Amino acid sequence: MADTDPSEANNVSRQVTILVVEDEILVRSTTSESLRDLGFTVIEAADAEEAMAVFAGRQNIDVVFTDWRMPGSMNGLELARWVSEHQPTVKILLTSGNNEFTNATTYLAKDAFLRKPYSLEAVAERIRAMTGSARR
Repeated sequence: MADTDPSEANNVSRQVTILVVEDEILVRSTTSESLRDLGFTVIEAADAEEAMAVFAGRQNIDVVFTDWRMPGSMNGLELARWVSEHQPTVKILLTSGNNEFTNATTYLAKDAFLRKPYSLEAVAERIRAMTGSARR
């Protein structure tokens, strides 16, 4: 059987909706735009409160990609806990440049952490693997 055509792989990726939660506007916009360029549907939120509001308005989020450290009432790990309790089918990918990740594994699947700095292709590949939309 022939390998999947790249345009077909992008079509699979378009079906995946990612909620990017990042308080640094340049990081959020760059990451979001790059993921869109790779064919994903992307929704942006600046903090956990905005992310929870997105969930209140739509039910088709596949992955939450969130920074660990964020201002507001919840950090990324607390948001991950909330998502796992209220939206159990949603995958979580947490990122941080700090070394305080050791206590997070209770709420996250294996390989659900990506250390900063990361390549955007690494983010896309991790999301494809998490959602079963990996390219062949």
